[in-house]
Order: sequence, then C-alpha cells, then structure tokens
Amino acid sequence: MFRPRRRFRRRPRRTLLLAALIAALVLVRWGFDRWRDVPHPARRPPLAEGTYDVSRVVDGDTLDVRPPSSASRGRAREIRVRLLGIDCPESVKPDRPVEPWGPEATEFTKRFVAGRQVRLRFDKRRLDPYDRYLAYVFVDERMLNEELVRAGMALVSTFPGDSDAMTRRLRAAESEAKEQSRGLWSGKAARRR
Repeated sequence: MFRPRRRFRRRPRRTLLLAALIAALVLVRWGFDRWRDVPHPARRPPLAEGTYDVSRVVDGDTLDVRPPSSASRGRAREIRVRLLGIDCPESVKPDRPVEPWGPEATEFTKRFVAGRQVRLRFDKRRLDPYDRYLAYVFVDERMLNEELVRAGMALVSTFPGDSDAMTRRLRAAESEAKEQSRGLWSGKAARRR
C-alpha cells in the first residue's frame, strides 16, 4: 500500500510576521518609556526629595530652587521645578499672550513661598520634556499645588501613573473652587495690569 509522504512546509511569512510584530512591540514600549519621561541617568543627576530655597518664581506653576546650603548659595546651580498635577494659565510663555488669571497665579505662588523654604516630593515621573523636575511642593504642611487649585488659579492636569491619592486631593480642591466660584471658575475676567 502506498502512503503519501508527509511534507513539512516552512512558513517564512508567518516567521517574518511574528518577528515584525515583536520588533513593533519593542519599539512601542521604548517610545512609551520616552513619552512617559522615565529619567535617564545621562540626562542629569537625580534630585533628592527634601528642603530647598526658592530663588525665583517663574510663573504660577514653575519655580527655580537651589539647595539650602548658605555657603554654596552663590555657586549652587538653580534647578527648575514644575508643579506636578496642575496647570496654571500662562504669564511668561514666549510668543503667547498673557492668559487671564496668569499674573494672579504667579502672584499667589510668590506670596505662598515668600521667604520660606519648600519641601519637594516626587512621583513616578520626575522630568518633563523640557528637563524640568516635576514635584509636589510643600510649605510647612500645605501643598502649593493643591492651594493653587483650591484658589481657582490652576486646573488639575494629571497623567496616567500619577499618584491616585494626590490626584484625589487635587480633584477635591478643584471641586471646592468650582462650588465657591473662585478664580478661573468665577466667570469674571481677571483684571488687566
């Protein structure tokens, strides 16, 4: 009796398709990590959580800080810190007009940190695409990020992976500002300077 021989055919198309799929997944993951801004050691040394002096308030949600050592005050490099989880109206962005409530948000931040040291607390994302450190900023036990939102000077702007507890705190402050019609939620245009 004649039995046909079994033939095993190689399937180069499936192999190539599988290899292409794996390569695509690797590239997507690499791109996602870059988008998420996972800190890279080559970019800059990590900044430690702790107490810092505020050298300048850039705008409502951006500060320049330096280590509190008085001996190195003149030589210490300034570190740009962006408040995490919020977005204030712009007041100094090049090629953009000053937005309503932008100067008020900047003034609020200046008064909040005036003559005081701040404590920085970080989340998973440490740097933004502009190489600014992302932090929750505390003066004593009050969080500047939360107080800006509560005063109606900022909107909550969180990303996947940000702390759930901090997001809830910021959202509660935003609800309070809306209920009390404060700042951005007042329906009034900010006074022009």
